[in-house]
Amino acid sequence: MPMSEVVEENTSLIPVINRLGIRLGLQDKTVREICEDHQIDTDFLLIIINTFLNEEYFPEKRLQAFHVSQIIDYLSKTNQYYLRFQIPNIARHLESFISHSKSNNATLSLIGKFFQSFKEQLTEQIRKDATEWFPYCLQLSRQLQHNVSFNQEEMRSFSDNETADDSLEAVLADLKSIMIKHLSGDFDENLCYAVIFAVSSLEKDIKQHNRIRYRILSPLVHKMELLNNMH
Repeated sequence: MPMSEVVEENTSLIPVINRLGIRLGLQDKTVREICEDHQIDTDFLLIIINTFLNEEYFPEKRLQAFHVSQIIDYLSKTNQYYLRFQIPNIARHLESFISHSKSNNATLSLIGKFFQSFKEQLTEQIRKDATEWFPYCLQLSRQLQHNVSFNQEEMRSFSDNETADDSLEAVLADLKSIMIKHLSGDFDENLCYAVIFAVSSLEKDIKQHNRIRYRILSPLVHKMELLNNMH
């Protein structure tokens, strides 16, 4: 079917296809034609789209059949999309909301601090992904392809990453909760809604992102580590 029809029915997919380099102006090209134009594995894209749209849909075996480099490429592009688009989008809405609200709103500074805390945590995690975890996963994959074992000293554990991600989701949930429960004084309702919708969109995105990180990539890495120990 035409990719445009898929996106028209599910506009929440726009950030998902954008991070893969697919921009609007899809014309009447089919999903397969769009994938061929952008050199994207069609099966991989369809699974990602369906995973994003339906929380009950998560074909672990099919996802684990893809090469580690494909998974990491998608996760890396997602991280960069957060930094370049979604975080700045929330920041713009939040800055506008705070600047148009009356100073008698005691929760404004707290909201700003929560968002800054979230931004710092996410930025640090993305830095670790790019400089530590993802390179480790790719190196391990290459080593196994050439039947070269890691020394034990080279083995790294990243089991604490999941805790960090849980914290990120918790900070976003707290930010949204504060705005819904504890705002007071005079503020612009529409600007408030814009912040909440932007935060909710990122919260959903990170939840789906983390399913791929921890139910697909982490088990694949664990299997590679076990194979490495057997060599």
